[in-house]
Parts: sequence; C-alpha cells; structure tokens
Amino acid sequence: MEQKTFMSVQDVADEIGVSKSYAYKIVRQMNEELKQMGYITVSSRVNTEFFKKKMCYSEQ
Repeated sequence: MEQKTFMSVQDVADEIGVSKSYAYKIVRQMNEELKQMGYITVSSRVNTEFFKKKMCYSEQ
C-alpha cells in the first residue's frame, strides 16, 4: 500500500486515538509550525512525514 503524502484530520484522530476536535488542534499546530519554517500548508491536512517525526514515529 502506498503511503499518503498528507493525513486528514480523521487520519490523525484514528492514528493517535483522540477525538476529531482534538486532532484539528494538533493539525493546526503542526501546520503553523510548518508555515513558520516556510512551507505551504493545506487546511485540515498535515504532511505525513512531519506528523511521524513530531509524534516520534520517525527520525527523518
């Protein structure tokens, strides 16, 4: 199965076992950090690799 480039809010909620409203907060926080780093973000989506790095799933 091919890994998606972006995770939706529902994907984030399912992955870490939180409510959808809390997942929105996490996605907004991560996207704000990405914006400050100069990246373009997509509302209600977060880059999968960045998510994994921030959640300690990946060291990349």
